[in-house]
Amino acid sequence: MKHFSLFLAFLLFNSCQYFEKQVPSEKELLQKELKSINWKEVDEYPSVVDCEKIGNKQKRRECFFEIMAQLIQEKLDIDSLSILYPELDTIEVKVTVFPDATMKFEPQFSKDSVAYDTIKIDSILHARLVDFPKVNPAIKRGIPVKTQFILPVILKAKE
Repeated sequence: MKHFSLFLAFLLFNSCQYFEKQVPSEKELLQKELKSINWKEVDEYPSVVDCEKIGNKQKRRECFFEIMAQLIQEKLDIDSLSILYPELDTIEVKVTVFPDATMKFEPQFSKDSVAYDTIKIDSILHARLVDFPKVNPAIKRGIPVKTQFILPVILKAKE
C-alpha cells in the first residue's frame, strides 16, 4: 500500500502538466486574426440614404453604384463635354470614398487618349462633381474604411 500511495502521489504531481494549456501569445493571436480577414472585401459597402433601407448587401451595393453613376451623369450633362468631345461617349471615373465620408473623383483615361485634352476633361470633372448627397463610408469590422471603385459614366449627346 505504501508503494501504491507513492505511485499515486507521483502520478498526481506529473499529471498536472497534462492539464496545463498553452496560452498563445498576443502576437500569434493577432497574426492568426489578420490572416483570417479578407482585406479585399468590406462588411458594408458605401451607401446613400436612398439605399439604406435595402437589407440585401449585394442589392444595396448595386443601388449605390446606380445612384452614383446617375448623379455623375446628371452633373456632367449640364456641361458641354459631349459637344467638345463628340467621340467621347463614356468616361470611367475612379470614385474614392474616404472614412470621413468625403469623396474624390478621378477620370481614368486609356493610354491612347491623345485624341482629347485630358487635363481639360479632368478640370471639368472636378468643377462639376461637387455637392453630392451625404455618402456613408464602407464599414470593415465596425470601422469606416476607404474604398475605391471605377464607374463607367455614359455621356449623352445633346440634340
